[in-house]
Amino acid sequence: MIQAVVRALLRLLFRVEVRGTVQVHERMLIVGNHQSFLDVVMLWAFLPVKPVWLVHTTIAAQPLFRILLRFAKHLVVDTASPWAIKTMVNMVETGQPVHVFPEGRITTSGAMMKIYDGPAFVAAKTGAAVIPVIIRNAVCSHFSRMGPDFPKRLFPRITLTIYPPVHIPIPEGRTAKIRRRLASEQLRHILQACIAASRPPTTIHEAFLDAVDLFGRGRAMLDDMRFNEQNYGQILKASLALGRLVTKLSREGEYVAVLMPNVSTTISLLLGIIAMRRVPAILNYTAGLSGMQEACRLAGARVLLTSRAFFERSKQAAAAANIEGVRLVYLEDLRPQFSLADKLWLIFWALRFPRRAVYKARPEDPAAVLYTSGSEGKPKGVVLSHRAILANVDQLLGAVDVNPRDKFLTSLPLFHAFGLTVGAFLPLMCGARIFVYPSPLHYRMVPEMAYDRDCTIIFATNTFLANYAKHAHPFDLRSVRYVGCGAEKLSDEVRRTYSEKFGLRIIEGYGATELAPVIAINSPLAHRSGTVGEPLPLVEHCIEPVAGIERGGLLHVKGPNLMLGYLRSDKPGTYDPPRSVFGEGWYNTGDVVELDEAGFVTIKGRMKRFAKVAGEMVSLDMPEKIAVAASPSHTHAATARVEAGRGEIILLFTVDPELRRDQLVQAARAMGAPEIAIPRKVIYLKQIPLLGNGKTDYVTLARMAEEGVPQPAA
Repeated sequence: MIQAVVRALLRLLFRVEVRGTVQVHERMLIVGNHQSFLDVVMLWAFLPVKPVWLVHTTIAAQPLFRILLRFAKHLVVDTASPWAIKTMVNMVETGQPVHVFPEGRITTSGAMMKIYDGPAFVAAKTGAAVIPVIIRNAVCSHFSRMGPDFPKRLFPRITLTIYPPVHIPIPEGRTAKIRRRLASEQLRHILQACIAASRPPTTIHEAFLDAVDLFGRGRAMLDDMRFNEQNYGQILKASLALGRLVTKLSREGEYVAVLMPNVSTTISLLLGIIAMRRVPAILNYTAGLSGMQEACRLAGARVLLTSRAFFERSKQAAAAANIEGVRLVYLEDLRPQFSLADKLWLIFWALRFPRRAVYKARPEDPAAVLYTSGSEGKPKGVVLSHRAILANVDQLLGAVDVNPRDKFLTSLPLFHAFGLTVGAFLPLMCGARIFVYPSPLHYRMVPEMAYDRDCTIIFATNTFLANYAKHAHPFDLRSVRYVGCGAEKLSDEVRRTYSEKFGLRIIEGYGATELAPVIAINSPLAHRSGTVGEPLPLVEHCIEPVAGIERGGLLHVKGPNLMLGYLRSDKPGTYDPPRSVFGEGWYNTGDVVELDEAGFVTIKGRMKRFAKVAGEMVSLDMPEKIAVAASPSHTHAATARVEAGRGEIILLFTVDPELRRDQLVQAARAMGAPEIAIPRKVIYLKQIPLLGNGKTDYVTLARMAEEGVPQPAA
């Protein structure tokens, strides 16, 4: 009777929704994430089985819970105690269902905390069925342990998701301590995967509206160099208004080209286009006229939306005026077209009922088109679905503790997959604030803005991070707790600089536009320097052997964050689904990687970035490492060229005018690198060519190497 009353009260106040059901097994261990003091009460009220509750000593000490625990069979334990582990084993083996929170305490980060070894080892030792139960949004209630700076709601909507049972096999290890640790790592992966999958399939605009409902329209969220901070309500209003205007220019389901700078209006525009079931094809303005022309052609875009102010200030953007076959529309010119009827629609209908005012879409529908960087060939149009982008957001939130107390400094352009997903959609969906900066190339201003706007999370490429460090004051990054690096390999010099100058450990990740974009990442829960981390939850991988490479192979991946496909060149506006040698739904990354025993990924090089020297395969990353060892304060890039009678030789481009081959020979010997990896020629450049996202432009370098320009340094 009491249980039914509590259940009804929770449904009334928190609109608790339960997804899934518990499958009864002879031996059961129910586990889950721990978000608030409500968790035990909700699980007691809604679980169809009556387990023994293993309650941590800190929770049992709370006066309220001492009263509530009288109504349930429980045992007070310290999950780190060997005696507690023995007690849990005995209880599970008797056939009594047992519930425990493996984290041992309520989260204070907003995300999953560390996993204690005891519960996982109990599951492995007893062979029990592990039933994961994931709680969402209870962390936003006043029953959580988040501080006063964490935005809370009186009665947030809470969901409980019950997953099918899994089993944890007994790990192999030399000692019991190692076996317990390996078991807990398996349980961590299980819970992270369940957290990443706990959001039901939805669209980007629906997920955005869910965040608005959860955190409130008055929450300040988005700012840029105009220093006019917008809250959720203002973002919603702007996106609905811009979306309404876009419907006057395009048809439902149509691809609409977007050429905009990094400003808050761009994020609202993208949300508006998506809300009205159009697909933004986000152009890379650093690709030049030919690149933008091809991007519009691939998407079959008839309309190109841009800003007149952007055109006047940027020569790169102004080149778009010569794009053929598209109608150039300035946002400033659309304002007069927002009629009285449109204003009445916005005020009395769209803002009151935003879910009904927009066009309905499916999670599997295209949400955005991004274009690959073209660092090793012609750029391709990557079609990403709502499901793929949101899956990547949830995968990251399952691995890294990002929460509404954070503030992102988004300087990577929004035409870059990292900038769009990590810099815009992720913080929007989890309530973290965003400061949008127009260019990552302003090496003095980016760290200054991190200081001035109290940003806690910044991310960039290795090249950008290296230049920020050169110009930043040691106190500029005082508020930053995460520095993320992707798109290119993190150098030891940059890693060391950030550790010594700013006291920060860089979180290195790895991804591809085709995966929306993050594939693997180091995290506070699992970090190994020199690698790009573990594959994200729900990302599957296979390794294809490569002739001439003994350790590692070509990486193929699949997961919910995989693209719908590439835009077809022969049939604009349509796409081919991804496929590799492992079948449909797999993507060949083109990267040669090695996975260690713990599952951490080490990138050995791009498949196209290998040279066959003297009959052996040599990664072109190796001569770059040799160059860094010989000249750590300068930038270098290696490429290969075929010479008659010699085969392939390695060339090194460098900005160090004093670097000579004999220095490379000495550096290679000191680091134990093979002699065939030493570049045959050293070529001096004033600047290594870069793409708009900060990656080295190897296509240009390869062309320069083939043409023999410039001449090798003496």
